[in-house]
Amino acid sequence: MPFARARGAVRAVAVTLVSGLAAAGILAAAAPAVADTATQGQGGATATIGGLKVYGGAVLHEEGGDQEIPAGLFEMSVDGGGMLQTYCVDVYTPTQKDAKYHETPWSGTSLAANKQAGRIGWILQHSYPQVNDLAWLAKSAGIKSGLTEQDAAAGTQVAIWRYSDGADVDAVDPQARQLADYLEKAARGAAEPAASLTVDSPAVSGKPGELLGPVTVRTDAGTVSVTPPPDAAISGVKVVDADGAPVTSAGDGSRLYFQVPAAAPAGSAQVTLQASTTVPVGRAFVSEGRSQTQILAGSSESTVSATAVASWGAVGAVPALSAARDCLKGGLDITATNKGDQPYTFTLLAAEYTIGAGETRTVTVPLQEDQPYDFALTTPQGNTPRFTGILDCKTQSRTTSNLTTQTFSDPTPATVLPATPTNLADTGTDSTTPLIAGTAIGLVLIGGTALVLTARKNQGTGE
Repeated sequence: MPFARARGAVRAVAVTLVSGLAAAGILAAAAPAVADTATQGQGGATATIGGLKVYGGAVLHEEGGDQEIPAGLFEMSVDGGGMLQTYCVDVYTPTQKDAKYHETPWSGTSLAANKQAGRIGWILQHSYPQVNDLAWLAKSAGIKSGLTEQDAAAGTQVAIWRYSDGADVDAVDPQARQLADYLEKAARGAAEPAASLTVDSPAVSGKPGELLGPVTVRTDAGTVSVTPPPDAAISGVKVVDADGAPVTSAGDGSRLYFQVPAAAPAGSAQVTLQASTTVPVGRAFVSEGRSQTQILAGSSESTVSATAVASWGAVGAVPALSAARDCLKGGLDITATNKGDQPYTFTLLAAEYTIGAGETRTVTVPLQEDQPYDFALTTPQGNTPRFTGILDCKTQSRTTSNLTTQTFSDPTPATVLPATPTNLADTGTDSTTPLIAGTAIGLVLIGGTALVLTARKNQGTGE
């Protein structure tokens, strides 16, 4: 994979950002008995790309000459069960074999700043495979000789590329070319589809004895299963509704709360939501590494999931931390809500940010395009929310990309990027090597940048 994660039970109190030639790390031991929690994702389907399954040929017209490439439908296998069909929305970026993808809002992709994104959504709704009556589709496009599945997939992909990349591209087959021209001209704006499963508040906080939340469920699934924290029998933490009744299933609009015993020591807990549904056509999928952004064209019944984390403490700052990619701002939005009785303070790029008691604030961490990031923070409650990924907000162009477009003779995605270590734990150090709490043990920069983010403990937290 092009983005190598930390191995073993590493706990970090630093944020590491690396470019392709940079590695940086400031590591420390974590609080005992509290697992890392990642609250970046908005939920939905997670899948592994398998390759092009139904495709034809296309020609990219460029100043240096024409290039023939495959164009058509990719297939993904969903974690937990299900299959997805997708088209790509970044013609010059290759896919990587077996890359892992996550369902993502358009705001976290190149579609965020694309004024034509709604037309792509329209094409997906009005062409193959959503329209699988190829005779009807051919008639609509004025194609007298009919369409094959390969023609339909290639023509649809070409029309999408014209809007996603502004590419000068044509289908090789005349019928596919005619379909692409029809779809491009007929396309109208369409709204971004809702997530298959997400929660409005992926991180909440408060004091023990209170109901922490709400966590509001958003889904198109009929029923969502609710799995309580793994140690609920020991900790006494329950997932309940507003009246305090235990919850084991939910639906769209359900409001969930964490019920924490009044005598509970400072800590955190996570609830997992899962459902089976068809993922809405037009949902975007981004990879953990530098692999083509995909957009959904079709879905079988698939497993989707989401998580929410609650943190609590009787005194001091009690922050809830979540993050989401923001491609309009070119970075990662870190949202901190402090339900404690003291301020929560952290330092970011030599600037100090304070979240007052009862306050919510969002800080945007600026990132370079294609830059991997690995954020791990400690809180006064001892949990370590961690955010990892790569910022992929722009489509490539032939003049700016050093990546090679797939050739027609090799339609299967090819891995083209080497693994990039993200911190010192990935540079050959044994994963079981002890880490010294609170002590920086290294900072290496080779043609890249590093960002350090630390949480400052506050008085009265018992730390």
